[in-house]
Amino acid sequence: MFGKATTVVCGHYGAGKTNLSMNLAFDSSGSAETTLIDLDIVNPYFRSSDNRWILEDRGIRVIGPNFANTNTDTPSLPPAVDVALAGSGRVIVDAGGDDAGAVVLGRYSGAIRKRGYEMIYVVNMYRSMTQTPEDAVGILRSIEAASGLEATGIVNNSHLKERTDARTVEASVGFAEEVSEMTSLPLLFTTAPRLVTDSLNKITNVYPLDIYVRTPWE
Repeated sequence: MFGKATTVVCGHYGAGKTNLSMNLAFDSSGSAETTLIDLDIVNPYFRSSDNRWILEDRGIRVIGPNFANTNTDTPSLPPAVDVALAGSGRVIVDAGGDDAGAVVLGRYSGAIRKRGYEMIYVVNMYRSMTQTPEDAVGILRSIEAASGLEATGIVNNSHLKERTDARTVEASVGFAEEVSEMTSLPLLFTTAPRLVTDSLNKITNVYPLDIYVRTPWE
């Protein structure tokens, strides 16, 4: 990871993009000035900018939709997004889900290409509409078409929220490997909640996650 100046995190709604984006931003902030851009103006839940105080407390700049956390139904993206993409330092982009969210990403595709990017596609075999590798590949292709950007790697973030255990994670690896094979993209790593990682015996490339993002009813 972090081979390029910009890391775009994309995937299906509820795949875990936002929580992964936050973890990546925390990891990056130890070695580079880091900005997390929240481009999700579609989904009212799971926004990176909803966790602004946690990120900013660790020295991470957060740019999110105007009017986030309000009752306004028409959020927009501030000029600061363009400024960040034209600047230096590390940028993590938390893209909205599916092709609807990727349309917003497409507005910045030129600037993202110019500064150099990697786009990781997050898969979760336990989410509806992505329970087969074919479905997951289909959603990826729609995201690429809508954004004008190409994915460079796959991340297996298959989980069942608080019910996730070692068996949940291990059972998903074959699914992620099939998506990798079908797309000819490398499987970069498999994520797991930090408390679960010690129980994983069959996976070598594991990325431990701290869980920051929760639904309003949790």
